[in-house]
Amino acid sequence: MVALVARTGRHLQRYNKQGRRQVVGCIPYRYKIPNQTFVDARDLEVLVISSQKGKGMLFPKGGWEQDESKIEAASRETLEEAGVRGTIECELGRWNFKSKTRDTYYEGFMFPLLVEEQLDFWPEKNARQRIWMTVQEAREVCQHWWMKDALDRFVNRLTSPEQPAEEQAGPCSIS
Repeated sequence: MVALVARTGRHLQRYNKQGRRQVVGCIPYRYKIPNQTFVDARDLEVLVISSQKGKGMLFPKGGWEQDESKIEAASRETLEEAGVRGTIECELGRWNFKSKTRDTYYEGFMFPLLVEEQLDFWPEKNARQRIWMTVQEAREVCQHWWMKDALDRFVNRLTSPEQPAEEQAGPCSIS
């Protein structure tokens, strides 16, 4: 059973050596036709959520805490904010970015998440909207440049005929 309460507070937050808060997130996705193999970006739908302040759309993300791995944190944030669970695939990359609302820099990590379950009730259901859309639509509405870059990397990974072993889609081990 999953707790239907989001974690709050910053007392367990991780910071890198430069003092930047570390955040993790996912690009939740599904194939338009279940059990389909990937052909191109038109075969995919990605899940975006509204920001808590209601100004724009983004992918679920939040603080990476000291008592969890990156993958556990990404999974938790995606469940809390978007109400979906699934298989997290190998990391898409690391980005350094400045907050749009604070004079603060962050270090962010993103993962693809193949959605296997969409919940009717989740911790931030009353605070956010979630919308399935095409990759192109998501790219147009996403408010963060670094998340758009993660989306591009994800699509490129799926469409690239030859991928390095560490970049192939598939589940990652928890570390």
